[in-house]
Amino acid sequence: MMPAARESLLDAAFAALARRPWAAVRMVDVAAAAGVSRQTLYNEFGSKDGLARALVRREADGYLAGVDRALATAQDPRGKLTAAAEWTTALARENALVRAMLTGCWSERLPAPATAALASSSAVPAQRRADRPLPAPADFVALVRDRAVAALDAEESPDVARSCELAVRLALSCVAAPPGDGGVADLVRGVLDTVRAGGGKPPSAPNPTAADR
Repeated sequence: MMPAARESLLDAAFAALARRPWAAVRMVDVAAAAGVSRQTLYNEFGSKDGLARALVRREADGYLAGVDRALATAQDPRGKLTAAAEWTTALARENALVRAMLTGCWSERLPAPATAALASSSAVPAQRRADRPLPAPADFVALVRDRAVAALDAEESPDVARSCELAVRLALSCVAAPPGDGGVADLVRGVLDTVRAGGGKPPSAPNPTAADR
């Protein structure tokens, strides 16, 4: 199957999930909405659980791609971490699957595939990837923290990594308990400033050696 057709099926599944609980989403309806046969859908994903894993994997990839874009939008380190935190809270607010992945709280309306890898027998490369381990909340913390450390282009140190992880964990706390006025941006800036004032060394400027390369 062409990648575009697979994306159409995932789009159809995502749209169906917005209208009804996952348990009520029928494979035949997903196939019809995407304009393919039900057999084609099963050939691509193997089962409804395979479709769920593929959908979760796609939304996880989309979230992380957005983190990369957010980290690239600002020049200064605090701006980068703030942009990533704002992207996290904004996407989680509108995307129930992303919110569940980041918090580990899966409602009965959502598919909740096991994060462990499956013994995949799929001939479809994209499905074999979906059958590999799915990220858990702690995995997202590490993935976003490491992306932030790399994006800062600062001298890597425990202080830099700790500051990046603080920003990530603060964003996740705001997903679970949305902040009031000022939003996550004020909280992230305030925490990083507090760490700095307390003797920590949150990132404040690129490493001159790296900047001169």
